[in-house]
Order: sequence, then structure tokens, then C-alpha cells
Amino acid sequence: MFNDLSSPLALLQTRRSGKPRDLIAPGPDDAQLRQILEVALRTPDHGKLAPWRFVIVPQDKRAALADLLETAYRAEKPDAGRLEIEAMHQFAHQAPTLVVALSTPVAGSKIPVWEQELSAGAAIMNLLHATHALGFAGGWLTGWPSFNDDVRDAFGKDGEKIAGFVFIGTSGKPQEERPRPEYDAIVSTWDR
Repeated sequence: MFNDLSSPLALLQTRRSGKPRDLIAPGPDDAQLRQILEVALRTPDHGKLAPWRFVIVPQDKRAALADLLETAYRAEKPDAGRLEIEAMHQFAHQAPTLVVALSTPVAGSKIPVWEQELSAGAAIMNLLHATHALGFAGGWLTGWPSFNDDVRDAFGKDGEKIAGFVFIGTSGKPQEERPRPEYDAIVSTWDR
């Protein structure tokens, strides 16, 4: 299931995020998911710290994830309404494949935490590029679950952060191009 693009640059120019709610089966099989994650590991990493890691949430654990999200949400927001709780369940069940990305900065390192967190973001971007290269779509979400300590504790430990939930599958709808920044509004030449 490879994209038929003429060059690596053409591949990069066509990558876009898939909406997790629109991602359907098939998702990557185990071998393809391993390839995707191995590409994610090939990321800039000053100090060779690997300040990130990934947790795969299999389909048969999605109901448990939904229960975790509901429990944590209700603990933080006891007056939560039905629609909010349904949103937590929908979040947990999107797309055929789910990878939780964690930023795991190495305490006491001479490499600044900010640089380690940037490396975690770069690892996720590599994951998304590899996903696209294999012909799948991926969506990187944060939102409330990424910032709740109870949810974080289910995947990591104190000092780690959920950098995002990466949903992977096949796009069930045509992906629309979103507006991109104007080149001249973002890029300048330093002239001091």
C-alpha cells in the first residue's frame, strides 16, 4: 500500500493530517506499524537520549481506554454531561491504530528539556511521514486526555508528558487541503 509519488519531496509535499474520526480500516499491520515506529526513532536527538517513547493501544484495549478517560474526566469534572462523556468514548475508539507518544526528558542531562521536547515532536512528525509513505493517514491529537495526570499515569510516569495520541488508518473521506501560511509571511532573510 505505497503512495505512488515520483520523489521523496513529492511525498512530503502531499502529507496532510487525517481527521481521526474519519480514519477507517485497514490500518497498518504489525510489520508496517513496526516500520513506521522505526522511522520515528530516526529523529534528531542531541545527546542520544531518546527522550520519547511510544505505547501502542491495541483494538482490544480501546474499551479499557474509554473507561479510563471517562473515570479521569469525571474525577476532574464531576458535573460532566452526557455529551462530554460520549466524546471521551469516541476519542478512544477512533481509527484502527492508536499510538500514544510520550515526551520522556532525561532529568539532569546537559541537554535542555526544551530541546528534548522538540525531539519528541520531531519523532512524531517522522511517525506521520512514515505513515503517509505507507499509504495510510495519520492524525496527531492532544486535547484534554494529553494533559490529565491520571491518563498520563496509565501510560507513563511523573516527569513524562503525553505529547499526543497518534491515530492511524485509511482515510474514509477525501482529505481536504487546509490553508497554509503564506511563504513571505513566515520566511524572511536576516539582514543585520
